[in-house]
Amino acid sequence: MAHRLYGSAWHGVALGLLSTFAGLAVAELITGLVKGASSPVLPVGQEIIDIVPPAVKDWAIETFGTADKAVLILGTIISLGVIGSIVGILAVRGSRAAAYAVTGVVGLIGVWAVWMRPAPSFGKMLPSIIGTAVSIGVLWWLSPRSVDIGPEPTTDVSAPDQENIAAGLPSTGATTTGATTTGPASTELVPVAGSSRRGFVMGAGIVAMGAVLLGGLGRVLKRRFDVDDERDALTLPEVDDTVPDPPMLETSAAAIDGNDFGLDGLTPFVVPNSDFYRIDTALSVPQVSKDDWSLRIHGMVDNEMELTFADLLERPMIERPITLSCVSNQVGGDLVGNAVWQGVRMKDLLDEAGIDSEATQVVSRSIDGWSCGSPTSIIMDGRDAMVAIAMNGEPLPAEHGYPVRLVVPGLYGYVSATKWVTEIEMTRWEDFDGYWVPRGWAKEGPIKIMARIDRPSNGRRLDRSADGAVDIAGLAWAIHRGISRVEVEIDEDGEWRECELAGVPSDDTWRQWRYRWTDFTPGEHRVTARAYDGDGEPQPVGPKSVAPDGAEGYHSVRFDIEG
Repeated sequence: MAHRLYGSAWHGVALGLLSTFAGLAVAELITGLVKGASSPVLPVGQEIIDIVPPAVKDWAIETFGTADKAVLILGTIISLGVIGSIVGILAVRGSRAAAYAVTGVVGLIGVWAVWMRPAPSFGKMLPSIIGTAVSIGVLWWLSPRSVDIGPEPTTDVSAPDQENIAAGLPSTGATTTGATTTGPASTELVPVAGSSRRGFVMGAGIVAMGAVLLGGLGRVLKRRFDVDDERDALTLPEVDDTVPDPPMLETSAAAIDGNDFGLDGLTPFVVPNSDFYRIDTALSVPQVSKDDWSLRIHGMVDNEMELTFADLLERPMIERPITLSCVSNQVGGDLVGNAVWQGVRMKDLLDEAGIDSEATQVVSRSIDGWSCGSPTSIIMDGRDAMVAIAMNGEPLPAEHGYPVRLVVPGLYGYVSATKWVTEIEMTRWEDFDGYWVPRGWAKEGPIKIMARIDRPSNGRRLDRSADGAVDIAGLAWAIHRGISRVEVEIDEDGEWRECELAGVPSDDTWRQWRYRWTDFTPGEHRVTARAYDGDGEPQPVGPKSVAPDGAEGYHSVRFDIEG
């Protein structure tokens, strides 16, 4: 007798999930064998990023922050699991051809997604091709099919007995022919893997164990292509031009570092690499070796150039603290950070290439196909726009663009900060739109004036300092224009109080501020902050959402002071 779950929808779900994840596991193994190949989940997810409406992207960033990519990958895997479950149900109900066809279509979508990415190759398509073949193979091996197990035997009875039985009377038992006849044929669900549900369970166990082992092996092998060891071994060249830190300052509290008040809860002037925000469209961090990297400068130039990493290191190096911000940063958000960058001035490279006077746009492209456009006038106006190789005194982390990225003070990242950059093209402003512009974002993206309150955080208690004052503090930025003043309003009383400002090495960084509140009362309070740029222009009141060119508005928090 067949088990009640064998041949049921649950049986199909188990079979479908097993075939799906066996295919993904083998695809993962291929990524560990073929350099540049990736799991089918990644190119499909990348295409999803490219085609979903801007509002969906904004919602994902706002809701999940820097975890949006992990959520997308998980969602893609869950979707594959659902499709696999449907495929399995088709298979156990006898529609194996349909199950194979659906699996093949999903595999073709994976191949298509690879084809749509930059520099497609057969090697990059192999994980999708082989993974799909494995999924179909598992379906074939473990799918039950109806087999003829022969007719059921019956025994003939005599005519009198047949009459008694028909009349509902007991059989006389006196006369039987003793002859045996055959009944209708019977069928049973039998997988190729075995002659019973036990065979299916054993086969499924073998597939599951093999998937775990092969997927794990693929992960281990893929580490061969990581750039961590290469980064650790790289010696940065000496810096030819740097900006000194401001001197120690005497404030109303104590002597402090020129850039940093050093208060608990206040973001440090320089954000460590491990804490620096990451926003890009890459689902998997590209692992680009410096030996394979090159930068092509072309388009409306007199001398087309192609630079290797070694060529870049031979040029004069500058080092500058520069604050970057994502256009998706909300009022009070943390998609902004300051780091010390080292690299070669973009202006020097473009001067060497000889740009056409009509080339009004600098288009940059990443190894993963992302692109953006920056005004030539901004790149060439003397600011420290650079082709960067280092961040906070060490080679760029892979997630922040190793081996080379662009850094442009004063522009949001979506129009300037190309990671893993491989190409710079000079063109006219009207001839090209970067990745985000057709998706509803503004073509120009200057960073707006903004003040953020770090201390206290919203809803928290703020303790008094040793001298009895309460320190309210935060950051303000108007990159490449500087910050000249920050003010806070307490409990919406209409009085704006001027704050102390820490020093800055240049106008290209954010600036710490604090207000020492001495005449406070215990209880709940609300504080609001606003800033002015270096020319005295005030921060926009807002409120305005991030789309299409950055948020506007004053940041406010509520907090308690203990009595």
